[in-house]
Amino acid sequence: MLAHALAYAAERDLAALERLEASGGSPPERLRALLALYSPGGRPTSWTLWIDARAESVRDADLKAICRETGLRWRRALRSVVDEGVGTGAFACADPEGSVWRIIALVDGLAVQATAHRRLLTRARLAELVRASAELELGLPRGALS
Repeated sequence: MLAHALAYAAERDLAALERLEASGGSPPERLRALLALYSPGGRPTSWTLWIDARAESVRDADLKAICRETGLRWRRALRSVVDEGVGTGAFACADPEGSVWRIIALVDGLAVQATAHRRLLTRARLAELVRASAELELGLPRGALS
């Protein structure tokens, strides 16, 4: 049952990602939108599902496959934006692959904290931390993604 719920959520999330990718805009604009879409917002239901699924994916091959493919898709999307930004000079980044991993890991880790401990880390503060870290990773001035 969890695999079916996760497959539905993944399909919905990836459809939103595809719409974002097709929307155009500069690399910083698309990065800002991608980070907002990937980060938890509003009700924590979606991230609660992802947290549960990732924990269970250690023991369940179906969940593991969904989590892996969805995670790879988000990393590819972020890598594409970073590569374009580096190519156009919008971003200054010596290690795009490392930056993508660090940004994704930060969002994932903070999302768990914000979902499990809502009073300790608000979604607004999570968004500030993610934007500030992405700005540092990509050589952007402070506040460029705000």
